Amino acid sequence: MNSPYIYAAVMLLAGIGIPTMATLNGGLGAKLMSSSLATAMALALAFTSVSIYMLVTEGLPSKLIANDLPFYFYLGGLCVAFYVISVTWIVPRFGVSNAIAFALLGQLVAMSVIDHFGLLGAQQYTITTKRFLGLFIMAVGIYLVLDKTATGSR
Repeated sequence: MNSPYIYAAVMLLAGIGIPTMATLNGGLGAKLMSSSLATAMALALAFTSVSIYMLVTEGLPSKLIANDLPFYFYLGGLCVAFYVISVTWIVPRFGVSNAIAFALLGQLVAMSVIDHFGLLGAQQYTITTKRFLGLFIMAVGIYLVLDKTATGSR
């Protein structure tokens, strides 16, 4: 299963899951009248699911902390928590399209900076003119997707 096609398909499904999760969590938060409670419930289910997956596929971990890793490798969970609570709170107020489009724009900027400088241990990929043009086109695409004036609803 070491195929770029498999990787692309899995990430496509993950991408489909992001606005779906945002819509579901936003609705849950609105119904419960608590973005925090909805986020806690979503993350508890996520933790339980990942724990079961780990136990089935890898068994019990031999150690929980690797001493040779920089501390910041353990902070990814804060990004997850921030993202989930953000979309849970913002989607009912700002809309799924707007929320996800700006999250996507943030991802484009962050991935470019991380790649260009090789930050956080990532492989370095310089931002070439071609890559910059691609990012610009994607940003324009986000604008066009969000521009609802053509349908008369803004």
